[in-house]
Amino acid sequence: MNWLTNIVRPKIRALVGAREVPDNLWTKCNGCGQMLFSRDLDANAQVCPLCGYHFRLAVKKRLAMIYDNAQYETIPTPPVPVDPLKFKDKKRYSDRLRDAAARGHTHDAIVVAAGKVDGMELVTAAFDFEFMGGSMGTAVGEGLVTAAEHAVRRKAPLLAIPASGGARMQEGILSLMQMPRSTVASLRVKEAGLPYIVLLTDPTTGGVSASFAMLGDITLAEPGAVIGFAGARVIEETIRQKLPEGFQKAEYLLDHGMVDAVVKRHDLRATIARLIGLLYYQKNQPPKQAS
Repeated sequence: MNWLTNIVRPKIRALVGAREVPDNLWTKCNGCGQMLFSRDLDANAQVCPLCGYHFRLAVKKRLAMIYDNAQYETIPTPPVPVDPLKFKDKKRYSDRLRDAAARGHTHDAIVVAAGKVDGMELVTAAFDFEFMGGSMGTAVGEGLVTAAEHAVRRKAPLLAIPASGGARMQEGILSLMQMPRSTVASLRVKEAGLPYIVLLTDPTTGGVSASFAMLGDITLAEPGAVIGFAGARVIEETIRQKLPEGFQKAEYLLDHGMVDAVVKRHDLRATIARLIGLLYYQKNQPPKQAS
């Protein structure tokens, strides 16, 4: 037994008092490897001030960045059956849902909001990746349908912000059925003559990228976001070839015509306002009366 470590040090700490240092005081940047003061990183919208690396952003903070004065209305979604398949792996699915809701303070992996951007109405369906990896189950499908119906009813553009690993395995075929449902929902918005804009964030994969996420009239992406269907390792093992550098990154998709623009987080609000103004509000505003 080390008497210095196990006896002397605890007695000194008991006399002096332990200094409480938060575990999340510093964050290591995945881009440049530098240690960043977490409070400064949060103040910069989770963007590294040194290299511009975009960390994942909590859904409520993202919505606050988009809407005027960080004010928006949360639209409730219809209730869905909890654990319809009575699924259980290491934990019951119902327990996973309860734990995820307690950690993230959201009902499920999607938040439907409405408000104004530069004074213009906008409805948003934003994914919460912290809730079971943003996986798409029946509740998410209901959220997307609700967002589309709300946009049509308010005659407002719809912005979808996916951040998801794909379908939710605990709901099986019910999860896969949300792919056609979300596709039809996006088509209803277009048929109503309303702009449908998609902002792809890290990550957008699986059944989400194979459905509504790739159907936008305008498709934006954040820098460095991983976007694709299957994982890069699975693709390499299937085709037995090395994938190109930066494959499935937002910049690669921009170069190959899969997205319309890669927009930095600090420029997103102005970009979205400009797009909905050009696509909808300018052509739908009443003509000026002749003097």
